[in-house]
Amino acid sequence: MQNGNRINSERLKEARLFRRLTMDELANLIGINKQAISQFENKKAFPEPLTLKKIAEALDFPYSFFVETDPLSIIGNTYFRALYSSKKKDLASQKIKAKYLARIHAILASKVKFRTLNLPIFPSDLPISIEELATQVRKYWNLGDAPIPNMVALLERNGIIVGEFSTDSREIDAFYQYYEEDSSPTFCVVLGTDKKSFYRRQFNCAHELGHILMHERYSDLNEINRDEFREREDQANAFASAFLLPAESFGKDVSVYPNRLSHYIELKKKWNVSIMAMIMRSHSLGYINSNQYAYLMRQMSTNGYRQQEPLDELIEYKHPRALRQAIELLMTKGNMSGEDILHLFVSNGFSISPSVIEELLDLDDGLLSQSNPAKIIEFPSLIH
Repeated sequence: MQNGNRINSERLKEARLFRRLTMDELANLIGINKQAISQFENKKAFPEPLTLKKIAEALDFPYSFFVETDPLSIIGNTYFRALYSSKKKDLASQKIKAKYLARIHAILASKVKFRTLNLPIFPSDLPISIEELATQVRKYWNLGDAPIPNMVALLERNGIIVGEFSTDSREIDAFYQYYEEDSSPTFCVVLGTDKKSFYRRQFNCAHELGHILMHERYSDLNEINRDEFREREDQANAFASAFLLPAESFGKDVSVYPNRLSHYIELKKKWNVSIMAMIMRSHSLGYINSNQYAYLMRQMSTNGYRQQEPLDELIEYKHPRALRQAIELLMTKGNMSGEDILHLFVSNGFSISPSVIEELLDLDDGLLSQSNPAKIIEFPSLIH
């Protein structure tokens, strides 16, 4: 897109949103007025090279990033549980980060072989209950009815991109985004690093999987009302519960002492799901009545378990590994330096700074600033 002094206006807007800056804030940083930024982003005017250099430095993106052409792509729905309570600035930043995570994956895929997408397809003309859907997905992935030890690994093994970075917001815990590049579909689940609970992360992953399997990819979520959005969130929660806690096998376990809180603490060790989620599942399956459910909830509050449950601090939460492994393998077995890897992104028209890649892949700071030589390697089977 190097056409005189023209720039990629969309990238200018994305980089600003990535850094969670308003037009006013960016304008103040570089000493121009807000209207100029608005004109640049809306293709009404184009910055002089010196102004673009100041913008690039303020946003910590390379100058060349703003003069490259993007591939044909579509950002589909992005499901944030806190869609209505989060700041628009936070939501916009996370959407761009998820898009860039998918772009990083696509570029790394030119050098390494990731797992292919492996999602079950269900005929749209055959209605299926959420319970049946959860059962069929377990069957499709050969999971049986046993507890799932690592939901993060399960998603990655089946070709779903899983990212992990700070969401900079207490409201945004995890979210899912659908992305297409050159008509190739990508499902991206992002996990926040702010709430470090293995059990919460298990449920978050299953919840986002529910959205992937059940909900429309393209419709504008801003056009549906709160009730319809809440209904979709409830459906994703119901799927997560049914998927993680199969009715028959979990039912056998919980039915022994369904109204004793101490029993749920023991079951938590086996099922890798929070006590709260198991109590709710027990109620929905009919093993406890409404009075017993209310009693257990009061006990949870009295014991302080709504803030932190037993075992939460003992189990380390699971991290995504596929993208990190790709970088590590390129640098070790592929003999590529950090500079070589950055050049890979540049040659694919995506000149982002090393700090952005390190942030989005949760790599050590400065890892891509190292230097060594380059060749193509085959990505091995992921070991989780």
